[in-house]
Amino acid sequence: MAKSQYNADSITVLEGLEAVRKRPGMYIGGVGTKGLNHLIYEILDNSVDEHLAGFCTQIWVTLEADGSCTVRDNGRGIPVEMHKKGVSATRVVLTTLHAGGKFDNQSYKTSGGLHGVGSSVVNALSEQMDIKVYKNGFIHHDAYERGKPVVELNGGLLPVIGRTKETGTEINFLPDPEIFEKTRFKADWLKSRIHETAYLNPGLTITYENRRQGEEETEVFSEPEGIVAYVKELNAGKTPIHDPVYLKGTMDQIEVEAAFQFVDTFEENILGFCNNIFTQEGGTHLVGFKTRFTMLINNYARELGILKEKDANFTGADTRNGMTAVIAIKHPDPMFEGQTKTKMASADATKAVFTICGDELQMYFDRNLETLKGIIGCAEKSAKIRRAEEKAKTNLLTKSKFSFDSNGKLANCESRDAEKCEIFIVEGDSAGGSAKTARNRMYQAILPIRGKILNVEKASMDKVLANAEIKTMINAFGCGFSEGYGNDFDIARLRYHKIILMTDADVDGSHIDTLLLTFLYRFMPELIYNGHVYIAMPPLFKVIPKKGQEQYLYDERELEKYRRTHTGEFTLQRYKGLGEMDAEQLWETTLDPERRVLKRVEIEDARLASEITEMLMGSDVPPRRQFIYDHANEAEIDTQA
Repeated sequence: MAKSQYNADSITVLEGLEAVRKRPGMYIGGVGTKGLNHLIYEILDNSVDEHLAGFCTQIWVTLEADGSCTVRDNGRGIPVEMHKKGVSATRVVLTTLHAGGKFDNQSYKTSGGLHGVGSSVVNALSEQMDIKVYKNGFIHHDAYERGKPVVELNGGLLPVIGRTKETGTEINFLPDPEIFEKTRFKADWLKSRIHETAYLNPGLTITYENRRQGEEETEVFSEPEGIVAYVKELNAGKTPIHDPVYLKGTMDQIEVEAAFQFVDTFEENILGFCNNIFTQEGGTHLVGFKTRFTMLINNYARELGILKEKDANFTGADTRNGMTAVIAIKHPDPMFEGQTKTKMASADATKAVFTICGDELQMYFDRNLETLKGIIGCAEKSAKIRRAEEKAKTNLLTKSKFSFDSNGKLANCESRDAEKCEIFIVEGDSAGGSAKTARNRMYQAILPIRGKILNVEKASMDKVLANAEIKTMINAFGCGFSEGYGNDFDIARLRYHKIILMTDADVDGSHIDTLLLTFLYRFMPELIYNGHVYIAMPPLFKVIPKKGQEQYLYDERELEKYRRTHTGEFTLQRYKGLGEMDAEQLWETTLDPERRVLKRVEIEDARLASEITEMLMGSDVPPRRQFIYDHANEAEIDTQA
C-alpha cells in the first residue's frame, strides 16, 4: 500500500489562469466542439452587453482563414486607464478571473456573460489572442500566448499603435490545440447563435463573415421586429391560427417580453431567455408564463360557456398545444441552477412574468375575441385527443403489462447501481449474441433490436406506443417518456446511466442510429441533455502485418493513413457487421471501458436540433432534398460497402 501524507504541502494553488487550463470543462462545459464554439459566444456576449448598456449598435464576427476568430464591436471599448493593481484595466480584465465591469451594478444594468469570467477564460484557452481597443482617439494594443502577455507595457499602460475616430473593442483569438480535441469552429452553430441574438436585440446589427477556404460567405443579421420575427421564423412552413401576439412590460426592474402564435400542428415549442442567454431547461420565467396562460384560457372558456360546470379544466399541455412562444426577460441580478445557466431560478422572475403577461393578455383577449376563440378551440381539440390517447395508452399497457424484459431478449446486468450500469442497444440477434458473450455481466446489459425501428417523426402516438421495439426500450430504461400527453418521465428512475447505441459501422448502422436518436430526442430528450446517450465506435478494419502488431482501424481515413505510413505487407480484414467479430474482439474494441471509443451525444442548439430533426426525419421532402444538396460534400461515403 502506497504511503501518502495529507498536509500543507499537499495543497496546490493555481495562479492566474492556470486553473482554467487545468480544468477547462469547469468554465466552458468541455473541450469538444461545443466548448470550442463557446469561446466565441463568451466574447460575443460581452459585445452584446455593451449593446444592452446602450453603447453598441454593430458587431462583426469573422471566422478567419487561419482558423482564428475575430469579434469587433462599436461600443465604448474596454477601459485602458491605469487600474489600482498598477497596470492597464484591459490587462486586468484579460488575465484575472472574476474581473470586469459586471460586478458593480453600475457599468452594466444587465449582463449575459458567464459570471464575468468570459474574456479571461478565452484568453487562457487560446494559443494566441490579440486585442485592439479603440478609445479616446487612439488604438491601444495588447497580445497574449496561452494567457500570458507578450506585449511590454509602457508605464503600466498599453502601447498605442495608431489614431482613430472609432470606439470599440476588437479581439482575435486562436483556440489552443493543446486544450481542444478539434480547433475548427462549427459555422452553422455560430450563425444560428448570431441570428438568435439578433432576434433578441432588435436595435443591433451583427455582420457574420466566413473567410475559411471553400466556405467564404458574408451575412448581415438584423431583426427590427425582434422576437415577433423569431416566432414567425420558428413557424415557417406551418399554418398559423392567428397573427403573433406581443406582450411587454417592466416590474421590479425586470423587463419582460413575450411573443406567441398558435399553428395547426399540435406541438408545444416555448423558448426562454434571460439576458440573451437561452435557458434550455426553462425555469421560473417560463413557469410564470405557463401558469398564468393556463388560468386565463380556463377562465375565458368558462365565461364563454365552452367549458361547462361539470367539465374538468384544460390541462396546461392542452392550452399550449400548437403554441410557439419566445419569453425573454432582462434581469439585473439573475439566479441560475448550475454554472451553465440552463435553468432560471430567480423567484421574482415568476412573479414579473405572471403579472405582466397576465395583465397584457387580458387586455389583448378582451379586444380580440376571435383569436381567443381560436386558441380555446386548439385546447378543446387537444383535450379530446389527449383523452383518446390516454385511453389507448392504458389499454396498451394493460395488455402488455411490461416486465423488466418484455420481449425476452434483454440480457440484463447483475448490478442495480444505475451510475455504474450501461445498456447497449444492438442491431440484430447475431451481434446481440456476440455482445452477450463478450460483456461484463456485472454492469453491462444487452438489448438486441430487429433492424430499423419506427420513424417516430412521421408516426402517430398510438403507432409509436404499439411498436414492440419502442415499448421494449421504454420499459428497459425504466424512466417513462415525456412526449405529448404521456408526461410521466422521471430521470431518477433511469436504470442505466449510459445508453449506448451499438450498430454496424456502415450506412445501415448509421440509419438505425439516426432512427434511435430521433426516438430518444422526441420522447426522452432529458437523457441527451443530461449526457446519458452514447454511440459506440466499432472498428471497420483490422490490419494484420507480417511483422509488427495487429491494429484496429475505425474508418477509411485511418486506413489511408496506415497505408501511407506502414512499410511491408499486411492482411486487411474488413468487418461488415458486429456479428462477424468474435466475443474477444468485440470486448477489446467496443465493450471494454478501458479501450473502447464512445461518442457522447450532445445538443448545442435546441432550436437548430429540433428544426433539423423535423427536416430530415419528417414528411416534407423539398427541404430535406435541399439540405442534402447543400451538404453533399460533407458526407462520409463508405466506398467498400
